[in-house]
Amino acid sequence: MHLPSLFDSFFLGGFECSTHRRDDGRRLDLVDSTGHARWAGQDYAALRRHGIRSARDGLRWHLIESTAGHYDWSSFLPQLRAAEQAGVQVIWDLCHYGWPDGIDIWRPEFVERFARFAAAAARVVREESDRVPFYSPLNEMSFWAWAGGEVAYFSPLGRGRGDELKQQLVRASIAAIEAIRAVDPRARFVQVDPVIHVVPRVNRADAQADAERYRLAQFQAWDMLAGLQWPGLGGRPEYLDIVGVNFYPNNQWFAGGGTLWRGEPGYRPFSGILAEVYQRYRRPLLVAETGAEGEQRAEWLRYVGDQVRLALQRGLPLEGICLYPVLDYPGWTDDRHCQTGLFGYVNRQGERPVYAPLAEELRHQQAQFDALVGQLAAQV
Repeated sequence: MHLPSLFDSFFLGGFECSTHRRDDGRRLDLVDSTGHARWAGQDYAALRRHGIRSARDGLRWHLIESTAGHYDWSSFLPQLRAAEQAGVQVIWDLCHYGWPDGIDIWRPEFVERFARFAAAAARVVREESDRVPFYSPLNEMSFWAWAGGEVAYFSPLGRGRGDELKQQLVRASIAAIEAIRAVDPRARFVQVDPVIHVVPRVNRADAQADAERYRLAQFQAWDMLAGLQWPGLGGRPEYLDIVGVNFYPNNQWFAGGGTLWRGEPGYRPFSGILAEVYQRYRRPLLVAETGAEGEQRAEWLRYVGDQVRLALQRGLPLEGICLYPVLDYPGWTDDRHCQTGLFGYVNRQGERPVYAPLAEELRHQQAQFDALVGQLAAQV
C-alpha cells in the first residue's frame, strides 16, 4: 500500500502562470492578469482556509532576465516570501511557455540560458527557504511542442517542427535539472504533461493503428527524459522523478477530431490511464492539473477524486490532486472570464469570491481521502 507523503496536503491549488506570446505577438502574463502578482499573500492564505497547504505557482523568466545574465528577482521574491509566510509548500514552474525576448529557442543558447537561470533561481529559493524545493522545469513539453512547434498556436509559432521543439525542450529540462542539483541536491522535480486517450471513429485496422500512434505520442517527452527514446538527448531514468499528469474533461477524443465525453462508449476511466502511466515508469504520480469550467467544476472534481481513490486502493503511488487553475482567469485568446477556479476575480481589497459548490465538494473529497489514508496507514 502507498501512503502519500511528498506534499503537505493531498489537494493542491495551481495558479495559472502562462507567459507565452500569442500568434498576434502579444505576451500573456497570467500571474499579473489574475491579480496573483499583487495579492499572492492573500491568495495563499485563502488556500490555507480551505485546507490546501501545497500549490503550483510560477516564475516569470521574461521579467527576471530581460538582459542576458542579469537577474531581477523583484517579480518573484514577493510570491516566494508570501508562500513562506503563509506556510504553503510550492512546486515552482520555471518556464510556463514563455522565455525572454532575444533568445532563439531553436538554438543551443536557449538550453544554456535556461540552465543558468534555473541554477540562479535555485540559489534564491535555497537562501529564502529551508524546505525541500520542488520544481517543474518546463511545463507541458508535449503540449508546447504541438502548440508552438506543430500548429503555430503560440510562440515560437513553428509548423511541422513539433518533434524538433520537443527534443529541444527535453535538452533544456535535463540541463536545468543538472544545474539545480548542483545548487541543491535535495531538489525534486515534477515533469508535467497531459494524459490523453484517442479512439478511431471507424472499426478498421488502419484507423485503430493511427489512433494508437497518436495516443502513444503522449509518452514521448517522458520517454526522452528517461532515456527510453532518443537516448542521444542525454536522458536517464533519474531525470524522471515525479510524473505530473494533467487531465481535463476534453482530454479524450476521436482521431481526426471531436471530443469523446465521459459516459460515451470508448471513454477510458481515469484510473486506467493512471495505471498505464505508472506501469510504464514506476514513478510517483501527481495529478498536476485538473478542473472544469462553470457548473461542471464540482462534478468533475467528484469524478477525479473517485478515480484517484480507486487508484490508491489498487496500490498506485498517487501523491496529490492539484485544482487548476485555482483562480478564475482571462482567456488566452479573447480575455473572456473563464470561471474555472475555487476563487473568482479579485477586488480592490485582495478578496476573492468562493465558488461554493466546488468548495463544498472539496471538503467532501478531503474527508474521503483523509479516511482512506487512515485505512491505508492501518494496513502498513
